[in-house]
Amino acid sequence: MYLQYHELSARMTTKPVVFEQTYYAQDSGTLEQLRELSSRRKAWEEPRNGSNMAFAIAREIAGGETSPVAQEIGKVEKYLPLLENLVTRVIPEIDNPLVIKWTEELRLRWTSPLSGGFTKGKLFRVNDLVYEHVMTMWLYAGLLRERAFEMMDKGDLVEASNILRKAAGVFQHLEEQILPPLQPRLPPERPPEVTTSMAKIWRILCLAEAQAVTARKAAEKQTSGGLLAKLHYGVVELLSQAAGLLREHLGDWNETSDKFRRWLGLNATLHETQCYRILAEDYRKQEKIGMAVALVRVAQAKLLQTKPPGTALSSSEDVWKAAFKQEVDAVAVALKKYLHENEFVFQQKIPDSKYDLPHLEGKTIVTAITFQPSGLDRHFVFVETNEKRNPRSPKV
Repeated sequence: MYLQYHELSARMTTKPVVFEQTYYAQDSGTLEQLRELSSRRKAWEEPRNGSNMAFAIAREIAGGETSPVAQEIGKVEKYLPLLENLVTRVIPEIDNPLVIKWTEELRLRWTSPLSGGFTKGKLFRVNDLVYEHVMTMWLYAGLLRERAFEMMDKGDLVEASNILRKAAGVFQHLEEQILPPLQPRLPPERPPEVTTSMAKIWRILCLAEAQAVTARKAAEKQTSGGLLAKLHYGVVELLSQAAGLLREHLGDWNETSDKFRRWLGLNATLHETQCYRILAEDYRKQEKIGMAVALVRVAQAKLLQTKPPGTALSSSEDVWKAAFKQEVDAVAVALKKYLHENEFVFQQKIPDSKYDLPHLEGKTIVTAITFQPSGLDRHFVFVETNEKRNPRSPKV
């Protein structure tokens, strides 16, 4: 059981950008590249901002792909190589006043799904082309997660896990390659997505999701209870690591989404209680019913200590509430069953100290799939404006 968080891509919007109107091309080749860049962005930007084309047309353009998420992934994948190439060429001229001016005129603005409080839904503007690269990569990773969820619904758990590992690789690339040089140039008011710490957190979370899918696949194969519990506890360890980083780096952002934090905490609790239930059933099969009772009691105590999902604000939180109730009921049923068997059949002593219980151990078996930049290498030549601020014309 793994609760899904859909906000990462669903609530990510941006304002239109037309590159050829602000970056002045000196030759037709550069102009054509800038126009292509704008066109590729517009292909996913307009539907995301609510200006959807007819589904049949979108499907035809996407080569017959019926999944809207897969369609959007394809569009972003066509935009990213062109953007990466422009960023690579512009970075050496980052301090050129003309480049600074042109980038400001792009008015790069994105909403932040991870922001909370007064910044929720706010359009963050950062006058840096790398910002566009970063936010597009976040969008891409978020869409990959949504595609993985679709694969899970279809029962293709192997493909779902691989896609989530691919998303983890996107966040790893952000964390290690793209974001570190950007940090000194960031304004005080910035979205959490532009910090290396948040990219690291989401790399770990995508791995936790991939591990959860792997555990589900293992359950379908009727893997032994001991190994299955280790896989689930591997999820718990990854979630705990992410939660620890979130607390540690509070100073890196203004405020994060309440829903994001609730999702993180609930997931950790549900997977931990599943570990105890799985182990308890394993002990029951070994006719160690006293230990089984003790383990299920621990699971029940952890659920009682967890604040359940309240009044649902969205359909996804309705699902969370149902999942939490399902786990509460499953634990209650197991406890009643084991107590009855112990009373009338086994009559074993029930351990009453946590020191008498088995120590939970996690086993993480998933790794990120490395993101490979396209390596597109095209030159740009820009004209000199009439501004007297700098005589240099950037040729990149």
